[in-house]
Amino acid sequence: MHERDDDGIWRPLARPVAAIPDGSIAALRRQAAECRACDLWEHATQTVFGAGSAKARVVLVGEQAGDREDIEGRPFVGPAGTLLRGVLEEVGIDTAEVYVTNAVKHFRFEQRGKVRLHKRANAAQQAACRQWLAAELDRIRPRQVVCLGALAAQNVFGNDFRLTAQRGRWQELAGARGMATWHPSAVLRAPGDRRQALHDDLRADLALVAEAMAED
Repeated sequence: MHERDDDGIWRPLARPVAAIPDGSIAALRRQAAECRACDLWEHATQTVFGAGSAKARVVLVGEQAGDREDIEGRPFVGPAGTLLRGVLEEVGIDTAEVYVTNAVKHFRFEQRGKVRLHKRANAAQQAACRQWLAAELDRIRPRQVVCLGALAAQNVFGNDFRLTAQRGRWQELAGARGMATWHPSAVLRAPGDRRQALHDDLRADLALVAEAMAED
């Protein structure tokens, strides 16, 4: 049973959200395309909203839109997405039952010549974007919320959450269970043996999600 506040909104995030936009996932996507709540829209190509079934049992929350996502307008379309889909398949999670999104839906970058280098969204930018994540979760009502990376985890579980210490442990949310694990891009960036270790961690954590889905 999902817990709801007096205003009827399901609030799974530990971080405060002043107001949650109304409408279906499709309506939210249209509204977010015109979002001017922070300055990231000024240089980004477009808003990168979530993708997947509005009836998904699992929501995967990445950190922020990247270069390829900014160009194509969809989350997890680059190498990190390829790795993620491969691991989901390995552990038996049907992507049709998954909704993927990012905590920050515009690409923040620093221009170096012709290359756009990823730059972490600051606290104000993250806070401005949290309304969209809260709305996505409220409309979808997933059974499990999986945060990929520290930025995503802290937006869902709060500033005190530490990925290195709490990775792979279920956290109680309002009406759902949450977990955080490595972002696939962190796996790809890691050198040598460290890359394999992170890949194994990611696979083990998503296997726990698959087990939880089987139990529901």
